[in-house]
Amino acid sequence: MVKINTCVFISGKGSNLRRLILNSNKYNFPIKIKLVVCSNKKAEGLKLAKKWSIPCLILNNKQSFSENKVLIKLKFHKIDLILLAGYMKILSKRFIRSFGKSIINIHPSLLPKFKGLNTFERVLKKKEKKTGCTVHFVNEKLDAGKIILRKFFFIEKEDNVSSLKKKTQNLEYNAFSEAIIRVVK
Repeated sequence: MVKINTCVFISGKGSNLRRLILNSNKYNFPIKIKLVVCSNKKAEGLKLAKKWSIPCLILNNKQSFSENKVLIKLKFHKIDLILLAGYMKILSKRFIRSFGKSIINIHPSLLPKFKGLNTFERVLKKKEKKTGCTVHFVNEKLDAGKIILRKFFFIEKEDNVSSLKKKTQNLEYNAFSEAIIRVVK
């Protein structure tokens, strides 16, 4: 099977990265992770990349310089797909246009509701009946690209920010991989 060269962007623990790496090592999974880009030099996810010998690029805070550096690395590694897995920076319109290929994000809400940050707090404040995650293509507007898939669960009375986060992350692990298969096949 020919696999698509993929880069995963992270900022934190890398729990979605872990699942993506494990799946990408399966014969029938359609991606090969060739690079990890990280916005946080202390991110736990960097240890995962190192464990599986995946090259990493750690960004500094200078947006335009970093984006140019990333574009050069993406070209060097022949990347055809970017996955945003808990990446906590907004990609510039220029970067999205310059890459010119598919970028997929996973977001911890049922988009188009609750775009941006502090999702779980806002879900509870609005007394939503259900929540979950959305995998979508990235475009030039925040969390507004074409939706690939959504997964949801019903909110229980005792749920709080922490429990919603945990339940949502458990959905994300399968949702991201399922979306990749839908897009690639």
